Amino acid sequence: MSGGLEEMSPWPFSSITSLDNLANGLHSRFTQRGVPSDLDECIELHHAALLLRPSSHSDRSASLNNLAVSLRDRFRQRGVPSDLDEAIKLNRAALLLRPLGHSDHLASSLAARFKQWGVPSDLDEWIELNRAALLLRPPGHSDRSASLNNLAISLRERFTQQGIPSDLDECIKLLWAALVLCPSGHSLRPSSLNNIAVSLRDRFKQWGVPSDLDESSSLSNLTSSLRDRFTQRGIPSDLDESIELHRAALLLCPPGHSDRSLSLNNLTISLRDRFMQQGIPSDLDECIKFNQAALILHPPGHSDRSSSLNNLASSLGARFTQRGIPSDLDEYIELHRAALILRPHGHSDRSQSLNNLANSLQNRFTQWGVPSDLDECIELNQAALLLRPPGHFNRSSSLNHLASSLRGRFTQRGVPSDLDETFSLFLQLSHTSHAVSRMDLTAAKSWATAAEETNHGSALVAYQTALKFLDQHVALLSSLSRHFDVMRMATASLAVDAFSCSNWWSKAVQYSGPSWHASAQPLMNFLWIVTPGAALAEEFEQLSFRLCNAFDQSTEYQSPKIRQLTMQWDDVVSRIRMLPDFSQFLLPPLFSDLQKAAEEGPVIIVNASQYSCDALIVLSYQDPVHVPIDITQTEVSDLSSEFQSLSKKFGSFDNQHKLVSILRKLWHVIVDPVVQALRVSNIHPGSHIWWCPTAEFTLLPLHAAGLYEKKRDRLSHMYISSYTPALATLVHARQQRLMPIVSSFVSLEDNDATVEGALDALNHNQWLHLACHGMPNRQQPFESSFTMRDGPLMIKDIIRSNWQKPEFAFLSACHTTVGDEKSPDESIHLAAAMQFSGFCSVIDSMWSVDDEVAQQVVSAFYEKLVDDSGRLDCTARCGGVAQGCEEIAAQ
Repeated sequence: MSGGLEEMSPWPFSSITSLDNLANGLHSRFTQRGVPSDLDECIELHHAALLLRPSSHSDRSASLNNLAVSLRDRFRQRGVPSDLDEAIKLNRAALLLRPLGHSDHLASSLAARFKQWGVPSDLDEWIELNRAALLLRPPGHSDRSASLNNLAISLRERFTQQGIPSDLDECIKLLWAALVLCPSGHSLRPSSLNNIAVSLRDRFKQWGVPSDLDESSSLSNLTSSLRDRFTQRGIPSDLDESIELHRAALLLCPPGHSDRSLSLNNLTISLRDRFMQQGIPSDLDECIKFNQAALILHPPGHSDRSSSLNNLASSLGARFTQRGIPSDLDEYIELHRAALILRPHGHSDRSQSLNNLANSLQNRFTQWGVPSDLDECIELNQAALLLRPPGHFNRSSSLNHLASSLRGRFTQRGVPSDLDETFSLFLQLSHTSHAVSRMDLTAAKSWATAAEETNHGSALVAYQTALKFLDQHVALLSSLSRHFDVMRMATASLAVDAFSCSNWWSKAVQYSGPSWHASAQPLMNFLWIVTPGAALAEEFEQLSFRLCNAFDQSTEYQSPKIRQLTMQWDDVVSRIRMLPDFSQFLLPPLFSDLQKAAEEGPVIIVNASQYSCDALIVLSYQDPVHVPIDITQTEVSDLSSEFQSLSKKFGSFDNQHKLVSILRKLWHVIVDPVVQALRVSNIHPGSHIWWCPTAEFTLLPLHAAGLYEKKRDRLSHMYISSYTPALATLVHARQQRLMPIVSSFVSLEDNDATVEGALDALNHNQWLHLACHGMPNRQQPFESSFTMRDGPLMIKDIIRSNWQKPEFAFLSACHTTVGDEKSPDESIHLAAAMQFSGFCSVIDSMWSVDDEVAQQVVSAFYEKLVDDSGRLDCTARCGGVAQGCEEIAAQ
């Protein structure tokens, strides 16, 4: 067509106009339906129109730009680099023919090329063109708001790439200025609102300023902001509101609307999030329905079709996992195959599609056992791993998937080389030194499980790697509730299984105590430092926050940013370890340090795992003493459940008889063997001992075990018992144990006992006595509370208060050590949460206590509290509690 036109004489003006009109019509139809041939014909027509407009033609610049726009659209659909290069060349030619102020098209083409190949000079030129355009649109110009938006977007892009704070700040300033120029009803107001909401959310993700996120939530992009706030704070109502707003947005995008597919996709993401949180089947069914509708709007040839295929496949996979419908599994696989075809070699998302198809085939093999599915799965996982070299943020995931599929083939066929390769792959995880994501932690857990089940010699290294990853991953999390959720949901039994696996008992001590506490305690200590650690603390928190968000939204596009943040995070951790007393920051504690916990009496770690139950007596002057316990984890769990049930209704004689039966069994099976070992180790009667229970043992009254037949036939007659959630906690409690004589105190009673009054008193005192009701919250433990006159005083409020180095808390409240039977190895009751918040010592009750009984125990304790020098020592006066209990028992 072009050749024929060159031989013709110039066409009449009306004929050129016809070419333009036809080309524009084809372009519009392509935009609506995505038919590739429409775009190809549109480009040919624009070429023809350009040939009819020589250099001197007044409309040549328009033809140059029309052809450039169409070529840029074809590039976006098919990714042919020459189309984009030619578009930029045409835009530059058009700019030479136009007066100042017509650089928009060149800027758009440079933006497209930068996003494809990331050449910094394209980004810088894009910004400069936008700045030039803004200068030519002074206040009062009809297009000034568009120029403000364009410059802001390019600055945000550079911030995303290079992390220059001033770029993001200038971006937000420009967007606010654009919004002022776009009153309600203005065609650019929706995009202005959206842009500023996204930018405020970006700034929140970088520095965690809550006002940015809250302000973002008040704008048009409210739905996404609410979803992000739900991710950060876990408030279910935010997700519910996000879904309802997405539904309203969809109603505003009826069939045929250009934004309908985007609106459908946004709604499905929020519905799938809620399904993952709450497991509501209707959410998933609706999600699939909308995924299918979005796919119809992205026919073959559409640039977003592979994403729609992937989204629908993920939803069907989730439904198959929940309900086991075979047709869902088959369709799930075929959709992933179709998506992979659309992501050829060189495509940025190819490794993810290889991984998705491999996982779907692994699921089908698990269901039906077809060998060819597993072989293909392994080949796909191998291909994905090649695309994720060492240092890639998703490499651990690929290592885990390939190792798991090879282990599956070993189980089926027994080829030794498959098992050897499995653990060779897993072993690569131990060389990871950088900040880790949840995927790294999941991979290390898979390694530990595989090593245990095959009795492989790498089991201990696997546990050490997993626990190191756990500490590093939790350190990235900004929210205490997210700390606990990771521990409870992602790492159930990890520490206790590691304990059982270790035959090197001084090493096993490192795994004792609830892992949520072991991970958090070094960070709490670190934040108490004012100089020189304060600046490092702030830098560490900011980098952790940014890195955690980068992991949450990780894509191939984010990979360079993750690598950069990881290097910065590693650097600040290295500098922290150079501080005095912080050489082990985010590393396992040294046994020599933990052994200090036994300086004033032995600490008995009692551990229950699926592999064995053990007690380990930590002494200050020799290696730990191991005491095997002849009971299974299931039996301990049954005892725990029975005790928890009885503790709610002690009144009847029958229940008291059942309670004594439990205490006798605890004595025979657990406590008496420990007592015999204590005697052999020359721990004299009347000594103070500390119990450090894990797993199901956390819910049992080990201190009360006995035969209850003779005068000195129970533990309380032999030793004074205390509890600690971790050895490190006990060491910390003794670092500042003595306080001066109390010169004054604050008493809050009746109407004065308000939340605000309590928090104000906390900020000016270091000791706390609470005589009120305790309200544990098992689902959100940091929302557990003490009942004040005007509402609940929550643990999270105490943690966030300005209390300087809290020392001691006496909780004469009900339910202060009621844990969670569903996850006892990571249970966090009110007393443990108080220790987590920084208290050195806490006294509490294990069940509901009569007010008169509580008063007698409290009186006995405070009578023993002041030492001979007139100073207070809360850690050395547990005998007062023991004495009070014995006096009550004698009555």
